[in-house]
Amino acid sequence: MLAAMPDSAPSPLSAGGVSPRSGGDACPGTLRLHRADDGALARVRIPGGVLSAERADALLAVADRFGDGELHLTSRGNVQLRGLDARCGGELAGLLTAAGLLPSAAHERARNIVASPLAGLDGSPALGPWLTGLDGLVCGSAAAASLSGRFLFALDDGRGDVDALGADVTLIAEGPDALLRIGAEDTVFRVPAADAPRAALLAAEAFLRAAADSGAWRMKDLPDDVRAELVRAIGSTAGEPVHRPRPRTAKAPAPGLVTGPHGNAAAATATTTTTVTALCVDVPLGQLTPTQWRLLTGTARRYGNELRLTPWRGIVVPGPFDDGGAAEALRTLAAAGLITAPESPWTGVGACIGHPGCAKSLSDVRAEAGAAVGPVGRLPVYWSGCERRCGHPHGEWIDVVVTPEGHRISHVRGDRRDPPATVRNDPAALAATVAAARA
Repeated sequence: MLAAMPDSAPSPLSAGGVSPRSGGDACPGTLRLHRADDGALARVRIPGGVLSAERADALLAVADRFGDGELHLTSRGNVQLRGLDARCGGELAGLLTAAGLLPSAAHERARNIVASPLAGLDGSPALGPWLTGLDGLVCGSAAAASLSGRFLFALDDGRGDVDALGADVTLIAEGPDALLRIGAEDTVFRVPAADAPRAALLAAEAFLRAAADSGAWRMKDLPDDVRAELVRAIGSTAGEPVHRPRPRTAKAPAPGLVTGPHGNAAAATATTTTTVTALCVDVPLGQLTPTQWRLLTGTARRYGNELRLTPWRGIVVPGPFDDGGAAEALRTLAAAGLITAPESPWTGVGACIGHPGCAKSLSDVRAEAGAAVGPVGRLPVYWSGCERRCGHPHGEWIDVVVTPEGHRISHVRGDRRDPPATVRNDPAALAATVAAARA
């Protein structure tokens, strides 16, 4: 089972150097706030998305004290605090450090780790040792402090969910071993499971050396010849190469009851085990009110004392749950406005913060997304207020972007994009076009 990050994780508050990209990498953190139209913004890294109930309480306390009181989930399973007073940085960092959410000031923006949110809950391998091991190694590496806030590690339990997210370094569980993927390469390298966290860190440190001349922030930014040489160098010290193409689509866990060992309860039959091991809920547009957050943390405290924030702006609450407790908890969360079933019209709908929170947004895309919610679509849809598409998904999805000419809608398949359709100033036509694209 994934475990919350230990209080004893390495804490070299002054370890590591200053990133050579520090002048250009504008990714926010908790020590570098981002100025937005609704106030300052802080991004709190939550490696693997794993939070104890106590640390979840601490996040709500700082959101209420310094910001708009709400918790905003990101596409990497992190938490953003919005509406902050720009002068609160020092006090904010102190409270997060005391709660164990900031184990290294030098590495706070480098702790970007996503993990399969159902790992260890439905018969898949647990990833706790990899998660705690990798985070500790990153925080203990002076070189890793220079990783950009965009560089991403992924820990996949073998189902391919976070392997599809386009991470820079991915570990995939496979029997007693791990498969190490560098960027989007189809060839992965087999390493012993016990050595997997160190192999991931060494790959990241090798990237930094390779990127020194190009100034690349991510694996995909390296020149092709440099990236190929990097993969060859890593392969020469890793284990057996294995052909395993990266999955094209990142599949989020379905909201509802999670059972062990065979997956979601909807798929269970009379011959399968149906013990409820977790609850999974999605969060409309990733924005949680204080009431919703308290309900989730209260549920966690009664059962496994853990929350797992997913890269799809959802939350898994591990159990195990007693008879009737899971269904009752799910009903309570549904009544609070959370998505508890796949047939919710909000399933798969995402949006950037839009206007008025962001000065670059051309419209209030969250309100537009809500007005266009209709039948559940086969594909996720993401609404962006400008061409930057902050927080957009990966794989296959419907892209809705506001432009001066209107809303441009296109079907994205990885690196390919179908010719777009543009809808101008007609909400009904916009809703119909988006619904048709998702179908």
